[in-house]
Amino acid sequence: MGLLTGKRALILGIANDKSIAWSIAQAFKREGAEIALTYAGEAFEKRVRPLAESIGAKIVISCDVRSDAEIANAFAALATHWDSFDILVHSIAYANKDDLKGSFLDTSREGFATALDISAYSLIACLRAAKPLMKGSNPSALTMSYYGGQKVFPSYNVMGIAKAALEMSVKYLAEAVGPDGIRVNAISAGPIKTLAAAGVGGFNQIASIVQSKAPLRNNISQADVANAALYLSSDLARGVTGEIHFVDNGYNVIGL
Repeated sequence: MGLLTGKRALILGIANDKSIAWSIAQAFKREGAEIALTYAGEAFEKRVRPLAESIGAKIVISCDVRSDAEIANAFAALATHWDSFDILVHSIAYANKDDLKGSFLDTSREGFATALDISAYSLIACLRAAKPLMKGSNPSALTMSYYGGQKVFPSYNVMGIAKAALEMSVKYLAEAVGPDGIRVNAISAGPIKTLAAAGVGGFNQIASIVQSKAPLRNNISQADVANAALYLSSDLARGVTGEIHFVDNGYNVIGL
């Protein structure tokens, strides 16, 4: 018996085999969960389908979170396979590349709206669409954040604002769906080399500094985040909601 035996999990946001969401999918499968995956666009579908096959995930659905209609269609499609599910994992973030370098002062109105819409609002929209199906025992939603939503990091710029909005959304959503028994949490992960991280100017420098200053003197891996996700999505965390859980080898506790 695994920690998630008998549970169903929908995972949004796999870009490739380096994605945190992919590591979470593997961990969930290992612990007995039945998995469904989404992709946004044809290019991502080509990457996601082979990964889905490798873990026996038979449900692979298109979901571009910029569109309410696309979100509605995705959950309608999911409902043709599952009458209910237990875990929603939201691992989606995006900002225009030009907004992840240079001065935050130069953020465009369009760039600001894009980052907030895709990186923060999409959690609200997806959970609203998911809620009617989240009828299992101890259902939960989980999203991915970063310390740049609480403190200033070079070039993180508008994504820091989006993560701050995401983290407050987690708290307000926890209250909004708590009466229905649904828990909502976030993991604030340390720097990891993923497709998303590659867009942040100076990422390698940030990772190097974190490695030298974190109490455990190392950077984390995708598997470290997946193991925390496993706990937060399991019955072990039945009393945990509205939390921003750091998985960063302790970097966030360091002042100087």
